[in-house]
Amino acid sequence: MISLADLTTRIEQGALSPETAVRQSLQAIAAQDKAIGAFVCHDASARTQAAGPLRGIAVGIKDIIDTADFPTEMGAVIYRGHRPRADAPVVMALKQAGATIIGKTTTTAFAANDPTATVNPHNHGHTPGGSSSGSAAAVAAGMIPLALGTQTGGSVIRPASFCGVAAIKPSYRLLPTVGVKCFSWTLDTVGLFGAGVRDVALGLAAMTRRPDLVVPSGVAAPRIGVVTQAFAGAPEPSGAEALQRAARAAERAGAKVREIAVPDVIAEAWRIHPDVQEFEAHQSLAWEYRQNYNAMPPLLRGRLDESKGGTPAEYDAAMGVTLRARQALAAALTEVDVLLTLSAPGAAPKGLTSTGDPRYNRLWTLMGVPCVNVPTLTAEGGLPVGVTVIAGFGDDAKALAAASFVEDALKV
Repeated sequence: MISLADLTTRIEQGALSPETAVRQSLQAIAAQDKAIGAFVCHDASARTQAAGPLRGIAVGIKDIIDTADFPTEMGAVIYRGHRPRADAPVVMALKQAGATIIGKTTTTAFAANDPTATVNPHNHGHTPGGSSSGSAAAVAAGMIPLALGTQTGGSVIRPASFCGVAAIKPSYRLLPTVGVKCFSWTLDTVGLFGAGVRDVALGLAAMTRRPDLVVPSGVAAPRIGVVTQAFAGAPEPSGAEALQRAARAAERAGAKVREIAVPDVIAEAWRIHPDVQEFEAHQSLAWEYRQNYNAMPPLLRGRLDESKGGTPAEYDAAMGVTLRARQALAAALTEVDVLLTLSAPGAAPKGLTSTGDPRYNRLWTLMGVPCVNVPTLTAEGGLPVGVTVIAGFGDDAKALAAASFVEDALKV
């Protein structure tokens, strides 16, 4: 993989030109993407921006995010050839930081269920996860150092786990979702993929102009609360092993680690996440579902068929649970610095007909808190498995620092 931190250091020191860095990404795409299928399209003649902390950094953009220089087709035939007139604010933030937008990465249709043809770079017979399939795969395959994705259920953290890359789903609305195809306005969150935790921290800091997000050279040992999410069912052996391994490594490195039980209302919030998501999806996708029903991707269309009986009363009740759960989680996080939990049930499933199960991600998306995937182990078939570090709402710097601590501990 390509380390963003390493590239920026070499560029700053004059050991590597920005033009060469971008050209190397283009060469990697040309050499690998026919086999991986991570890109919908890319600019083979991409040029570097004038200046900025991300000058020379090639970035892939998930294809539900508007770009003026590329089509935005959302993985759906309904939008084939659709060309926005403007970049989404997150794309402009990257350009203003000096990044080179190199192309659009694959997404499941409307960032929902229907998979892409993208394969897992570690084992081509397995899914890279979804819905940010191409972004995770492109970084994992060493084609680009940074990519944008989105998460409504588990679409940043899960593919990051399956592909063995670091990723952050920031606090809700730290990155604007204007110009991003909406699925659920309560849940949709733009996130980043990179080779390591420090890489995504640098990318997020540059995009938001928040230098405090950069992980410092020395990170204090955190207090870690391990949450097994028993309410979401038992993980596979590789998922359970990843969580245990990360907890043990952090403890050996000096962290105070203990398992904590979450209040019942938090488990209830996990249960009602679909009530919020599907009720809002019926409004966000009303034109597509009602005016273009036969052209809708089949798995998403079936999902909307099944959930069209959702009522405003059920939605309001779910939002009430959400509010109480967020308050309870904030209280629980006064006892520890961060939480450590599962990123996925286990390694990436075999085949390309499913993108995997988001059941260990969806609660934290609903809570709006920052989540960072840390690659943890390699399971059978060369498939990675990660864990998630979670901090309180707005504590993205704390989440990134603690995740970096766990990442470093796992290397010992």
